[in-house]
Amino acid sequence: MNSEYLLPIIVATPAVGAILLNFINKSQEEAMRMFAVAISAITFFLTLQAWFNFSSEVSGMQMVFDAAWIPNWNINLTMGVDGISLPLVMLTSGVSLLALMASWSIKKAVKGYLMLFLLLESGMLGVFVSLDFFLFYVFWEVMLLPMYFLIGIWGGARKEYAAIKFFLYTLVGSVLMLIAMLMFYFNSGRSFDLLYLARVGQGLEQGYGFDQTTQLVAFILLFIGFAIKLPAFPFHTWLPDAHVEAPTPISMILAGVLLKMGGYGIIRIAFPLCPYGAQTAAWALVAIGAWSIIYGAFAALAQTDFKRMVAYSSVSHMGYVLIGMGVWSINEATGAGVNLQYWQMGLNGAMFQMIAHGISSAGMFFMVGVIYDRVHHRDLNKFGGLMGKMPLYGGLSIGLFFAGLGLPGLCGFIGEVFVVLSSWQYSKFLAIVAASGVILTAGYILWAIQRVYLGAEYKGPHPESITPITGRETAIATILLVMAIWFGIYPAVMLDVMDGSIAELVQAMDEGYQRVVDVTAVSLKQ
Repeated sequence: MNSEYLLPIIVATPAVGAILLNFINKSQEEAMRMFAVAISAITFFLTLQAWFNFSSEVSGMQMVFDAAWIPNWNINLTMGVDGISLPLVMLTSGVSLLALMASWSIKKAVKGYLMLFLLLESGMLGVFVSLDFFLFYVFWEVMLLPMYFLIGIWGGARKEYAAIKFFLYTLVGSVLMLIAMLMFYFNSGRSFDLLYLARVGQGLEQGYGFDQTTQLVAFILLFIGFAIKLPAFPFHTWLPDAHVEAPTPISMILAGVLLKMGGYGIIRIAFPLCPYGAQTAAWALVAIGAWSIIYGAFAALAQTDFKRMVAYSSVSHMGYVLIGMGVWSINEATGAGVNLQYWQMGLNGAMFQMIAHGISSAGMFFMVGVIYDRVHHRDLNKFGGLMGKMPLYGGLSIGLFFAGLGLPGLCGFIGEVFVVLSSWQYSKFLAIVAASGVILTAGYILWAIQRVYLGAEYKGPHPESITPITGRETAIATILLVMAIWFGIYPAVMLDVMDGSIAELVQAMDEGYQRVVDVTAVSLKQ
């Protein structure tokens, strides 16, 4: 297949599948499920082809597709991947396939659910491959509507409240992003091209540039918009409600993919377009990340709802992503970067943490869903003894929860260690705060394991429904656990792909910041 057309085909495949699904009789639920899984599997194998076509020796964009869309406004269908976006494309297609395999528990309006799910997958993939800001924004909004309905129709008792809260929070972030996008458009000669806008922001385009005030204001707008999705404190309050009310497969997508869009947006758009704003706000990013780690961990410790505990753990774990992004030190006198290799390590750790959390959190939410489908409650104080009743389920669950804990040898360890090591040279105090989050994480995860799987006996309702895990459930959990172990033992499979693009970003940001400062200094002298 021609590499130039591979990315648009990947993005379009789930959407085309959703359209074709409409022609299957709604009474043939099993056929619709199998068809949706087949479409998602095709999408996954297409992303695998993109993975094998990708060269880690090239740090720039690859497999670029560019076609005019709305020429009068310089809006193009521009897509491409580099070492930052490709791992997230793989994560999206993989988690989406597993979440569809987990969707056999959905019994109501199956056709509508599957169609919305496939449209959601197209929107998520489009976000990660878009190189035109307008196209990025369109896919960002395309992703919002299916998720709203998937929570609001197929969710739990408070599904309408959770769906509206999710929609409003995300919409606020979208409006802020739109304002920043228009600021860039009208200050760059009217372009939405993200690569061109990055060159303008870094002072590489003659006749155009974003001054310090523009960069600072735009960065704040973009950061809030993306931090809502991340989510970071204090923009996180939509997340626990959305997770608790969403059906299990949608919780897997929320934690495994949607949260990563916030981190990706900061790295792909806010950083390269606003190097001055990013450096000015660097300390705030690290501080917010450290606070999110501690706050999320203590909040998780306080929960008695199994799913809500896992939801708050996501707030804690994504705090490491913010810290890794923000550990950018400069010489205050010259503006030159100091110890940039540590910032590069932090960004590598942030990216790896997003991938690792996508695997472990999807696994944890799935395992919570497995037992909820049987006993229809999530009260941690009423569980107990599940290891004796469901030994295979218990073993797989503990493995996935240990991956979330950050146990060495599993995927959660690598990103957190990279981030803590990189933050030590930036702020020893904040590094200690971040490292202490590991202790709190061990506390709430081990306590949950003790109450749910190792307690003396099960004390909740429907004990007769506690049956062994099915073959389909075993396959999903095993795949996630194998991936957690593989990335924990051999993290180079991801780090080698990421490193070149991250090194290029670090260098471009450092040089761009110095150019913006120098231009401002010259203008002040005049």
